Amino acid sequence: MSNRIDMLLKMYEESPDDTFVLFALAKEHQSLEKFDLALEYFEKLLRTDKNYVGAYYHLGKLYESKQELEQAISTYKEGIQIASMAGDNHAKSELAGALMNIDEDFE
Repeated sequence: MSNRIDMLLKMYEESPDDTFVLFALAKEHQSLEKFDLALEYFEKLLRTDKNYVGAYYHLGKLYESKQELEQAISTYKEGIQIASMAGDNHAKSELAGALMNIDEDFE
């Protein structure tokens, strides 16, 4: 295990609902292709804070890498709604672009 993950796990033990730590752990595991662990951290992150806009794009990409396209589409659509409510047009645009790449019916 990397030193970065060790450091993040220590931070997680101290503060298991810290959204930054959850996101960082999810991304670290995703980059190591430990998709099941990454998924666990992304899911906990969104249970902790469903408005964490940045998680939706990366979670959607994770589902794509696992060939779970329906889950990816659902995640992108939910992220678009959250980004819209937050007024985050940049995130909304990125999510819409990712969605258009896999869902031909999305406009």
